[in-house]
Amino acid sequence: MAAQVEPEIALYDLACTKGVCFSPAVWRVRLMLNYKRIPYKTIFIEFPDIEPTLKGLGIHLAESSTGSKYTVPAIYHIPTNTYTMDSTLIAQFLEATYPDRPISLTSELGREIEFKSRTVIGPIFRDSVMPREVKILSPRSQEYFRRTREAAFGCKLEELLYSEKEESAWRKVEDDIRAVEQLLLTNEKEGQFLLGARPSATDFFLAGSLHAARMVDESVFARIAKYPGYRKIYEACVPYMQGQEVPDITD
Repeated sequence: MAAQVEPEIALYDLACTKGVCFSPAVWRVRLMLNYKRIPYKTIFIEFPDIEPTLKGLGIHLAESSTGSKYTVPAIYHIPTNTYTMDSTLIAQFLEATYPDRPISLTSELGREIEFKSRTVIGPIFRDSVMPREVKILSPRSQEYFRRTREAAFGCKLEELLYSEKEESAWRKVEDDIRAVEQLLLTNEKEGQFLLGARPSATDFFLAGSLHAARMVDESVFARIAKYPGYRKIYEACVPYMQGQEVPDITD
């Protein structure tokens, strides 16, 4: 019998009733861990427990690139007894610590795509995912999620899903979606990924966002995946959506 592989990373992720990862930011890290073949285990946290859990681990807000709140993903690197929070900082740590199978963390093309995706497409994508996301949370996390998000948006989550309002919002960004899609195809002759033959952090940013939406609701995923440029990047990253997670056999 083969020896059990020991994880080198503990990945802190959001808990949901489906038992899957549905956070875009966490998916970026998962994709990188799987691509680099780094064994890891997942520790799921309920929404209300994120801050007390990460505080209890000694993680400080100054260690986040945003510096504003406790959030996942966070990782514990077992060999060096090191905690890191924030997907950007985690990517930098992993690339420095595990240089084999390197990925490009940033590029001029990648920065342009990520900026336009976040500022133009991101808001409608978020408004379609978020009201559906609450349905896959535990009752305790639902209460926290609904209370904090409705206070921030000034409306009930369900109001974002009024059929005509949602459809109209998606129609308004269709040209922007297609414009970003053209950027995704810039290097298509060089390989299946954004920059060519090897994945970059921007590939994982896009594929992670799409797959997270898919875990919440297939219909939201389909709104973007119907465009060939996005679908191409997503499908290129599918092999790295699993592979290195060490199963929990402590029960």
